[in-house]
Amino acid sequence: MQTYKKLILAVAASLAMSANVMADTLKMGIEAAYPPFNSKDASGNVVGFDADIGKALCAKMKVECEVVTSDWDGIIPALNARKFDFLVSSMSITDERKQAVDFTDPYYTNKLQFIAAKNVDFKVDKDALNGKIIGTQRSTLSGTWLEDNMPDVTVKLYDTQENAYLDLTSGRLDGILADKYANYEWLKSPAGKDYEFKGDPVEQSDKIGIAVRKGDALREKLNAALKEIKADGTYKKINDKYFPFSIE
Repeated sequence: MQTYKKLILAVAASLAMSANVMADTLKMGIEAAYPPFNSKDASGNVVGFDADIGKALCAKMKVECEVVTSDWDGIIPALNARKFDFLVSSMSITDERKQAVDFTDPYYTNKLQFIAAKNVDFKVDKDALNGKIIGTQRSTLSGTWLEDNMPDVTVKLYDTQENAYLDLTSGRLDGILADKYANYEWLKSPAGKDYEFKGDPVEQSDKIGIAVRKGDALREKLNAALKEIKADGTYKKINDKYFPFSIE
């Protein structure tokens, strides 16, 4: 009987240890199609500003992290379906999204700005852009801004930002409205050498947050970790790896 009790206790301890291991492992959701914030390298690994921030937060929380990729259109439903625990993929904090998820404090501030070919006259004006075809990624703040402010512009929506760039270089678009820092990265590439920013940013206070399921206590742990990486210089080191200026 004594041996049997010891066996039961050993099994219980083993199960408890397994539960703790599971509790110390988090899955973070990333689109992996939005450089320099998130993309895949030649080996298929997810890299970028978002991925580095997520890993730094996990290190501060002393948890293991596993990256789970998801298409942008279904990324919030995937979070709520528990395919991952938090979403760090350059997502704008909006009132509409707050109905479906909770957000941490912002981890950077985005701007929206047009790009178009260098050799074209492209004025950021409702009348001047009347009839133009402007590309943007589906389900983004850029798309919403175009619908609200440029009613006579033909808006073409794309599943990824990369596909919008492909259509711009193929002559199917007159311009693109997207996050300034994603455009900044693309303009440095060989494909973007004949294009440039047009006008000033049309939106300068787009706050980007990390999403968790409604009511999840993980939000506060992420906020505490975010404060830590900003205070100890980790955030600045990640920022400087991708940009020669602060995006905070």
